[in-house]
Formats: sequence, C-alpha cells, structure tokens
Amino acid sequence: MKPNILVICGPTASGKTALAAALARRLDGEVVSADSMQVYRRMDIGTAKPTEEEMQGVPHHMIDVADPGENYSVARYVQEAIPVVDGILARGRVPVVAGGTGLYIDHLVAGRRFAPFAPDSGLRASLQERARTAGLPALYAQLGQTDPDAAARIHPNDEKRVIRALEVYLSTGKTISQFDVESRAQPSRYTPLTIALNFQERPWLWERIDARVDRMVARGLEEEVRALLASGVPLDCTAMQAIGYKEAAAAMRAGQPADLWAQEVKLRSRQYAKRQLTWFRRGRDVHWYNWEKIPNFSAALDFSTGLALSSGLQ
Repeated sequence: MKPNILVICGPTASGKTALAAALARRLDGEVVSADSMQVYRRMDIGTAKPTEEEMQGVPHHMIDVADPGENYSVARYVQEAIPVVDGILARGRVPVVAGGTGLYIDHLVAGRRFAPFAPDSGLRASLQERARTAGLPALYAQLGQTDPDAAARIHPNDEKRVIRALEVYLSTGKTISQFDVESRAQPSRYTPLTIALNFQERPWLWERIDARVDRMVARGLEEEVRALLASGVPLDCTAMQAIGYKEAAAAMRAGQPADLWAQEVKLRSRQYAKRQLTWFRRGRDVHWYNWEKIPNFSAALDFSTGLALSSGLQ
C-alpha cells in the first residue's frame, strides 16, 4: 500500500527534529511529535523541545499537552494523536511523525485500541490502598487467578502494571490480555514510510549526545528542574524520572555541582540511545540514513525527499 504518513525516528541527538521540520516544509506537511517527555509543559530544556526557530514555521503537534504531575501513557498518546494525524490527512497534508519513543510510534501507526481508562473512578486508589495494607503479593495472586497470561508477563514487583491489569478486569469484566489480543488482530491504521537516523561511527553519536547535554546545562536545566520542584511537581512522578531531570534533582538534594550530574546524564543518554537503536532496528521496512561525523543536512534532506516522492507520499 502507498504510505500515508512519514516517520522520522532514531536515537537521541541524531537530528530528527531538524529533518522532520524541513521535510514537512518540502512536502506540505505537519509534524506530530512522538516523544514521551516533550508532551509535558514547562519541561523544555531537558527534553530538547524544538524552539520556534527550529520548527521553521511548520505546525507541531503533541507537544505541551500535559502537566508534569500527570501520569501520561502510551494509551493516552495514541488516543490524542490519532485525531491529530487524521486531521492532517483530511487537510490534504502529510503527517510527519517524528521522535525517539519507539513504543509511541509503533502504537500510533497500528492505531491500537487500549483497555478503557477511567482514572477518576476511585478503583485505582482502592487497589493502591490494598497494595499498601494487604501487600502487593496479594494483588499479584489475584491477577494470577483472573488473568494468568498477564501475570506471566508482569513482574510480581511491578506495582503499576499489576494494578493496571486488575483495574481493567474489575472495571470491564474483560482481561487486559483479551484487549491486547483483540487489538493486535486489527490491521494497522496507517501505512508508514519510515526513515531512521544514525551515525556511521558510534563515537560520533556519543559526541553529539555529550554536546547536547553541555548545552542543556548551559541553557539552565538545573534552574528548570528547580522551578518544577518549587511548583509542587512530585519527585516520583513519571515526568521527573526523565533523563536529566532525575539526575539533576538527586544532585541538587545532595549538593553536587552540575559538572558531576551532567556526566551521569551523558552516560544515561548513551544507554538510552543504545536501547532506541535496538528498538528501531527490529523494523524490516526501515530506511536508515547514517550521518558522517559532520552531518551533511542537505544530502539527508534530498535523500529523504526523494524517498518520500518515489513512494508516492505527497
């Protein structure tokens, strides 16, 4: 089938933001971010959120759609991003999905249905209270009785996923495993043309990551973290577990200087980049573009544009 969306993916610091915006300009498109941390408002520096200049006048979606204290999820991302992509297509434009969160990209392309989510029902709070009083093993045993397939996949100490699986069953009468099977049986919602970015030599990517972290520190990442905490954002929320924020917050509590926690952020970012590469390399229909040490952006733009046009994506 002819592709109807363009996906730009790759590890952190590989140039996805710039290429996606430039391609959207060439192809009359709009960018849909697929970054699990750029969804949060007031988290700009540490997430490398694109500036107005970097957006190149192209509409960008799925950025700044949640408060840092919210527990954003892939299910919510897909629910909110599908109408955005469909709206771009309805306007006769090209959706350019760009980001490094492979889970978000895969589930958006599939248009996967998730089990109903009702965070205000009180059920989750009740299950969390049971975990505190009766202990998580009791909840895990209940899950083993109601949904043995989910229990086999979920670690007994993973409180969040155990509670979520029980929440689905108790609120719908259907197991989360049943929802997963039914969802995966559906055909994908979109047909993607996927271009993944990387560097020909691993040390070149590491240099890019290190330079990016240095820029974040210079731009005021520590002050950004301090402001988030001062506004009441809890340390244990999902947003504050993001690379850069977690390390900076811990170092601030310990009174460590920025040059120490910045090194930890560089290490964690490299480790994350390896995981991203592993994820994207699983795809068989991925067109890789590997940069030289000094990226030739014009060449990458021409390569990507030619690929898009020859695939009928316009």
